[in-house]
Order: sequence, then structure tokens, then C-alpha cells
Amino acid sequence: MLEEIHVDPSVFALRPDFAVLVITAHGLTNGPTDERSRAWLASAEAVANDDPKLEAWRDAYRAFGAKPSRTRPSVDALSRRLPLPEINRVVDAYNSISVKHVLPIGGEDLRAYQGPARLIRAVGDEPSEEVIGVPEPGEVVWRDDLGVTCRRWNWRQGVRTRLTEETVDAIFLLERLEPLSLDELKVAGEELADLLTEISPDVRISTRLIQSGN
Repeated sequence: MLEEIHVDPSVFALRPDFAVLVITAHGLTNGPTDERSRAWLASAEAVANDDPKLEAWRDAYRAFGAKPSRTRPSVDALSRRLPLPEINRVVDAYNSISVKHVLPIGGEDLRAYQGPARLIRAVGDEPSEEVIGVPEPGEVVWRDDLGVTCRRWNWRQGVRTRLTEETVDAIFLLERLEPLSLDELKVAGEELADLLTEISPDVRISTRLIQSGN
């Protein structure tokens, strides 16, 4: 599964500094927000709107024609929703890491996927759920064999692959642009793995870093 995940060269042409740390977690035991996951959210630091890591993502959105003030990168939008929303334990875990590191993170249900995840520049005719709409030509999107799973890189996720309290197997996409370093990306991944293991001690976790040239 991990080796089949793909980032199209056209995405690296847009942002050569892009990298994504992919984490798969098998055997999760999710559930509603509890005191532990609520504490993770509360401890995540508030992010200043002028943080250079946020501005890097806004620049990336502008590069494919999106207006980041209207469709914000996920961590930009999330950092404006303080206190952070309580969703479920697994989502709370990755949202807290996302805000702490100013790092967009997507979490999806692996069992809802058809074929591998891949990040592409859209043609504009990709199948897509009504809730997120059809992507525009040139837009950066995540998709699988059935269609778009997340529009505008990390702006809006579809319903089909959303993490729920019943999710057992999940994939997490930790998306990096400079000035966030690859070392910090690794640390964020390790911290997320630790929280997932705290939620589900028997979880099986694998990782893969995808960047330009590999």
C-alpha cells in the first residue's frame, strides 16, 4: 500500500520543496473525544496568522490559482478555530499535531479507499463528491480510483474516506513545505504515532517519506 502512493511530477514542478510523510495505522480502536484527547487539543499552541509556515502554504495555493483567503489551507483554517473542535480521538490526535507544528495533516479511512492515494494536478473532469465540488483544471488534489478525496491540496476532504469512530485502518498525510524542515516533519510523525499508540496500544504503524527525487 505505502509503495503505491504517488505524487505526480507536476506537483513537484509547482513546489520542489514539497514532501509528504505517509503514515498507515492498522488496528485502531477509535472512539468519541475523551479527557485525554481533549487535553491534546488544549495543549496545542495557537498559531499566529503571520507564521511563515502558513504563508508558504498560501503561496502554494496562489501558484495553482486558488485564493487562500477564500479556501484556506487546512492548518490555516484549523488554527483559526480555537478552541480546537472535538471530533473523535484519532482526529483530535492529528489535529493537535497539525496545529502544534503548523503542518497540514489529512486523515482518511483506508478501508474506504479504492486503489492507492495519489496527489495530482487535476484535469477538471475527475469524479468528485457534491459536498466538495469538481476541481478546477490545474488544481492540486488527492484522489484514488473512485475520484477526488481532498480538494486544493488539503483544503476540503470528501465524506467517503472520512475518519469515524468506527475506523480501524487509517492513512495520515503529513504535508511539508519549507521553512518546515524534514527533521521537524519526522518529529511530528513520531509524535502522531505515539498518540495513536496511546489510543490503541496494539496498532501497527508504517511510514514512508515521499519527496522530489525519490
